[in-house]
Amino acid sequence: MGLEVIEQIVNGLVLGSMYTLVASGLSLIWGSLKMLNFTHGEFYMLGGFMTYLAITSMKLPPPIALLFAVIVVFILGAFFQKVFIRPLIDKPGWDVSHIVMTLGLSIFLQNFALNVWGEKIQNVPYFISGNLEVLGLRLSYQRIMILLVTIIVMFLLSFLLKKTRLGWALRATAQDRESATLYGINIHNVYMWTLGLSAALAALAAAMLTPIFSVNPWMGSAILTKGFIVCVLGGLGSLEGAILGGIILGTAESLCVLVWSSEWKDVVSIAILVLVLWFRPAGLFGTKEW
Repeated sequence: MGLEVIEQIVNGLVLGSMYTLVASGLSLIWGSLKMLNFTHGEFYMLGGFMTYLAITSMKLPPPIALLFAVIVVFILGAFFQKVFIRPLIDKPGWDVSHIVMTLGLSIFLQNFALNVWGEKIQNVPYFISGNLEVLGLRLSYQRIMILLVTIIVMFLLSFLLKKTRLGWALRATAQDRESATLYGINIHNVYMWTLGLSAALAALAAAMLTPIFSVNPWMGSAILTKGFIVCVLGGLGSLEGAILGGIILGTAESLCVLVWSSEWKDVVSIAILVLVLWFRPAGLFGTKEW
């Protein structure tokens, strides 16, 4: 296997890490609320701009800037649930009203970013400069950091969902809202934490990837589409599916660039989705529970 192929596989794993974090947030929301959050891409975008603001204007060191972006967007996600989503829950027409609401907020946030930061693409310096060379293969420390952080975060998220009281409440609410309420669980607080966590995951992905892909007001639209593809590919509401789906999609797109060109990436993404759904209509892990 040539070094160029290995390099593209590593790039695919980095790209897959971004898809995994974004799709995990979408899966959390679907598993808990059965909600398609079209604002999720804008939380990703805001995570990128918060990182840009923290590093270029506030002069914060990269680790603090990343933490700043994640915390700010977590608060915005919780606020979003409290103010805009909570009034719609259990009301007639929920299946349509939440889609209209999240689409409207997505458009608002895009235009907000456009007016505040402009349409110019903003660049963020690498958190960690330099490369690691192994047997002729050159890997940037930034990409290595992204892979390691994603692995740690997904492990912590799995631990949170399966071993903590908050995770128990999240899973109980997802399985039976009425029974969870009878057990004394405040489902609206659970939903607030769910939206906050999902937004924070998107912000984390953006914060780590902005030095590689830059920042602009429309960056959330493409990642939202890929996030939905990964969710459907892996199985809606499945954390394992989000991880595997992200790896498959990211690696396939990177190898596509090597074999053909970047113009074919989206075609390959859809082709993989159709192929998997042909044999597994519920996705790779569609029957799994949290």
